[in-house]
Amino acid sequence: MRRNRQTSRVAVVTGGGSGIGAATSHHLAEHGHRVGVLDRDGEAAAGVAKAIRAEGGTALVLAADVTDRDAVDRAFDEVRRALGPIEILVAGAGACPFTPFEKITVDEWHATIDVNLTGVFHCCQAALADMVAAQWGRIVLISSSSAQRGAVRAPHYAAAKGGVVSLARSLALAYAPHNITVNNIPPSGIETPMQHAGQAAGHLPPNDVIAGTIPLGHLGTPDDVAAAAAFLASDEAGFITGQTLGVNGGQVL
Repeated sequence: MRRNRQTSRVAVVTGGGSGIGAATSHHLAEHGHRVGVLDRDGEAAAGVAKAIRAEGGTALVLAADVTDRDAVDRAFDEVRRALGPIEILVAGAGACPFTPFEKITVDEWHATIDVNLTGVFHCCQAALADMVAAQWGRIVLISSSSAQRGAVRAPHYAAAKGGVVSLARSLALAYAPHNITVNNIPPSGIETPMQHAGQAAGHLPPNDVIAGTIPLGHLGTPDDVAAAAAFLASDEAGFITGQTLGVNGGQVL
């Protein structure tokens, strides 16, 4: 089942119940890691964990909302009790409401920042103490190409993801002395449930139109992002930190 042999570590993947998060949970399990699958949709997380266990991996279901700090702390404590100290964090939980800037309410602004940026803050703080104690850690933050090029229909989402990029760089500098790497992946052109929802609501064009904007000529898959995340979480990526690794088919350079 393992793609290569390396030390089995304890990983937490947020937004792990679907899309990029689900694919990342599978990839990390295939590398032999013990995975906490965290999602506010507990049933979705349970489905991913069940599939991982059916393939011979180790997975723990964590039903929690990343915007709720107490819930995050309880979930991470559950990981420690069941699997051990946390060594890998892939923070992918997010939501993208499509609203023109002038129509964004204060409540929607705060909710978007909370899930896409403050939730990342909560999870990084919850995981870092274990990594510092071990003097080893890998953090991969899933940002967005919107942080690089802006998003007319979702400026609050783009702003939050821009914060994720800056947070990754800041944490990389702060925790490098502890042998902890922090990087971010801004996906673009990846076919996910979030994209499908945007298309169904008329906010995004159909797949063939999106594919026409991608130099490689086709959309990517969650597995494409998951493979990059698994690499950044590996021993082999120990000299890579503070970086933005685009997985986008050449769409954003």
